Parts: sequence; C-alpha cells; structure tokens
Amino acid sequence: MVASELKAPPAANDTMFTLEQLAQQFGGEIVGDSACCIRGLAPLESAQPQHLSFLANPKYLAQLETTQAGAVLITRADLLKVKNRGARSFLVAPNPYAYFARVAQCFAAAQQLPALPGIHPSAVIDPSARIPATASIGPHVVIEANAVLGARARLEAHVYIGQGVTIGDDAHLSAQVTVYHGCTLGARTRIHAGAVIGADGFGFAPDFKGDTGEWVKIPQTGAVVLGDDVEIGANTTIDRGAMSDTVIEHGVKIDNLVQIAHNCRIGAYTVIAACAGIAGSTVIGRHCMIGGAVGIAGHLTLADRVIVTAKSGVSKSLSKPGVYTSAFPAIENAAWNRNAALMRNLDKMKARLKQLEALILTSQNK
Repeated sequence: MVASELKAPPAANDTMFTLEQLAQQFGGEIVGDSACCIRGLAPLESAQPQHLSFLANPKYLAQLETTQAGAVLITRADLLKVKNRGARSFLVAPNPYAYFARVAQCFAAAQQLPALPGIHPSAVIDPSARIPATASIGPHVVIEANAVLGARARLEAHVYIGQGVTIGDDAHLSAQVTVYHGCTLGARTRIHAGAVIGADGFGFAPDFKGDTGEWVKIPQTGAVVLGDDVEIGANTTIDRGAMSDTVIEHGVKIDNLVQIAHNCRIGAYTVIAACAGIAGSTVIGRHCMIGGAVGIAGHLTLADRVIVTAKSGVSKSLSKPGVYTSAFPAIENAAWNRNAALMRNLDKMKARLKQLEALILTSQNK
C-alpha cells in the first residue's frame, strides 16, 4: 500500500488520522496515546494539540519542551533526552523527517480533488496515439502521432506531447509542460508547470574565416529519457542529446529553473536545487546533491555522493565523494574590495615570493 492509499474520513476539510493508523501504515513505536487524533501538520514552534510535528535535529530540543503539538515524531535517542514530555504523545522512528514527509503525502492526497479519467473536448489528439481509459486529459492538451500514455497518466491544461513520446503509468504533468518528440518518461514522473523536456541541445560548429562565416547547427537526434519516480520543477529545461540520449535516472529530484544540457547523465537519487546549470556531456553520479545556482562545465564526471554547495563553479571532474565549495561567502563590501585588490596582485606576490625563496636559498648555501 502506498501513502496515498491510507483511508481518511470522506470530509476533505476535516482529514484526521490516529497515531495507531499512522503506525500501522508506516511503522514506528507509539509512546503515549495511540488514539491521539492528528488533523494537521505543523513545526514545533507553532503546532497546536491537533497537530503532528517532528524533531529531526537535536539542537531544537528546547522547542520540543515547550511545543503545544499533540504528537511529535522523534528518534529513540532524542526521546531519551526529553525531560518534560507533558501530555503529548510520541511516534518513535529512525528518520522522523522522512516519516513526516510520508504523513504529509497522506494529508495532501486526502485534501486534493482526484483527477477524473476522461478527455476534455478541447484536447487535440492524433488518432494513432494510445490513450488508456484511465488517463485524465485536460483542456487544450495536444498529443501528437504515436504517443503512448500509461495507465492513470494525468495531463493538465495546455500540455504538449510530441510524436512518439512514451509516458509511464501514474505520470502527472502540470499545465503548459512541453515534451518534445521521441522522449520517454518513466512511471510516476512528476513534471511541474512550464518545464520543457527534449528541446534541442545547444550544438553549433564554428565555420569562420576571419570575420566571415557562420555557426553551423548540429542536428540534435537523440532524446531525453527520464527514469521512474523522477520529479522536475517548474520552468526547468532538459535538452535532448545530439546523437545519444540525455538520461535522468530513477528517483532524481530536480528543482525549478534548472538547465540540463544535451547528453548529460544524472545518476539515480541525485537532487539538484534551483538555478543550477549543467553543461553538455557531463555525468553526475548517484546520490549527489547539487546546490542552488551551481554551474558545472561540460564533459566532466562527478563521482557518486558528491555534494556541491550553492553558487559554486565546477570546472574539473570530482573523482571522490565529499563536499565541494568554490563560492565566496558574502562579506561587507569594503572587505570584499580589499580582498579583490589582493587577488588582482597575486601573480606579483607569487613572483616576489619566489625571489625571496631564491635569496634565502642562496644565503644558506654560502
């Protein structure tokens, strides 16, 4: 049973679960009242008796002592540190944050109107496209020839699906998503509004003689392949490959406004934050974390479990797992100007240092 299958009372505006229901669904040990009713989720500082909260970082233990939450998700180790448990109950789990996320899915599913199967009259669908009866096709959707949709696929208003696109079961594409011809989307793909999958990669060959000539476009004949359980944020763009495919492996999560260029490969379970840009033919390993506004040059390889912090620039391959940073933290403008002046003179300082080393070495040899 998946999270969204947890049954709730029919009134969407009064969704309620007991701790016992949650424990039966997701596991964990109840400390306190198993019949405690949860009608919502909230952080420790603002939670009320009807809310479930969580403690994922021990430095917030002080907030737990004063929270009004009716129940708190917590690890066994942190629960032992709680001096004032009060009347609240606890759900003990090894990963409270992930547990909280799954419970949040239940509330979101219970409060969201379901997508009803069917095709809106304004949709334009080529006769050769294969649309299952369980699919939901919204207003002004366009589906081109030989496209194939999986069971329970949901396409919201103004989605465009190109020729020969394959979309897996339970995929959900929000309004104005564009999927170019030949691309493949795995099961449970989630693509948010305005994203573009499979536009041409930025490939041009220079043909100049002096000041005359042109950039010759290289046909982008590959496609984009998304694995299962991939999520793509709003207005993100993923370019098709020049000859081979651009591949996003299963479980990858990509934020809004990310650009992934042609022929990249993003390893399974990697996450990429907003405004990152990844140049062509770069391979990123599994379980990596790419921070916001990171820029990664082309034809590089990042090992598994690499973390690149926000606004860093990556110009060389990273062959070992670990945390990498190249961004300069924000400081006062005057201090930055002084440091910038020093950086402008580093080459001169290096030359002077070599001269001093040579003088010292000469004096030692006398």
